[in-house]
Amino acid sequence: MAAPGNAYAGSCCGGGGGPALILPKLQSRMWDASAELEIYDGYWGRGGKWLPDPKGSHLSQSRLNAGYARRLADNWQTSVILPLIYNDNQYQSQSSATHGLGDITAGIMYEAFDTAMCVWSVETWRDLAPAPYFGLTLTIPTGVSPFDDAQRSWDVTGRGFYRLDAVAVVEKTVWPWTLTLSYSYGVHMERPVNREYGDWVEPYHKKLGDRRLYSITGAYTRFMSTDDSLTFALGYSDLWEGAAMAGAYPDPGSGFRKSALSANISFSNVDKSFIARIGWNRAMKGNGWGENFPVTDILSLGVSYAY
Repeated sequence: MAAPGNAYAGSCCGGGGGPALILPKLQSRMWDASAELEIYDGYWGRGGKWLPDPKGSHLSQSRLNAGYARRLADNWQTSVILPLIYNDNQYQSQSSATHGLGDITAGIMYEAFDTAMCVWSVETWRDLAPAPYFGLTLTIPTGVSPFDDAQRSWDVTGRGFYRLDAVAVVEKTVWPWTLTLSYSYGVHMERPVNREYGDWVEPYHKKLGDRRLYSITGAYTRFMSTDDSLTFALGYSDLWEGAAMAGAYPDPGSGFRKSALSANISFSNVDKSFIARIGWNRAMKGNGWGENFPVTDILSLGVSYAY
């Protein structure tokens, strides 16, 4: 299963994004909904070489994500994202269609600034100060994982492990330009295992490797005559996860890396309370862009309403 898509929403100035659902600075609540289609196109092997799927294979996953964010205090906010997943796959002579709840993500973020940090021009060094966010997200294994009753790797809707991520997002807007840097580091919790892809196995304890994700996004905002705006963004992300531990021994088939490019267009109304967006996340088929991981294209549509 590929890494789940992220829910993006308004930043302190209403047009940025990050690895979590983030409220605009002047809003107290936000609802977010998105739909994603992830299409698989081969995979990277252990040496980073891209390899095609067997002839006649077609693998895809669709996701519907519902998110809610709420301000707890002036500089504190919390959020939850609930995904519904549908797998539709043909792999050589095998076919399957599964659906269900994915892994829920809950988070809390601290805004290390008191007012919106976006400016129209840089006149002093103070105008260069960015908007930093720091927080924690918890992934809850509510989906069907390889350690439940999933029969194949492409039938899963979750990873099967709790994971705690430390998150940092730094954003700076000098209209009409925005630069966003984000970084997260996640640690999986160990769990007992006695089942793998539907087969009962000798009980043991398993722990997935630590996970690191960083991204950089640049955006340009075009203001319309109505003061509504269109924002065009390009980004690069790199996801890495270390080898899992099966008892006291490393799992030689685990661990991965994935690099991807992204392009997004979003529409915002005057007060940034409503945002609609469309996006494309592209993992390159070339060698060296990843390792031990599927290559996918992700198409997404989303809307958010803050108040």
